[in-house]
Amino acid sequence: MANDDRLYIETVLKLYLSLPETPSRTSRYDRELATTLCKRKVPLETIEAAFLLASARRLFRDPALAPLQPIRSLHYFLSVIEEVSGGPLSPDYIKYLRLKLAPSLDQRSVAG
Repeated sequence: MANDDRLYIETVLKLYLSLPETPSRTSRYDRELATTLCKRKVPLETIEAAFLLASARRLFRDPALAPLQPIRSLHYFLSVIEEVSGGPLSPDYIKYLRLKLAPSLDQRSVAG
């Protein structure tokens, strides 16, 4: 495996683990999916945007609804990665999501 591929896979997994409500470590299946995304040449920007969008949807959903189970797999994000691949998010919206999620992401890095 090329160094660029390893770096891509490590980056995907690191981004995944930095999200709220994700596991504290990756599984073999997470690593396999990250490898598949690398082989498909899905841009890291697309993956990060999908992670931010899915996390925002989870964290800011109607509080009257039943709580969701924690995320157990990188596969949880696959449909949102496909969604973002089909119609990329604007850079301003991605900045907004980063800002909106910053407290949750900061809390995760402190807890981890």
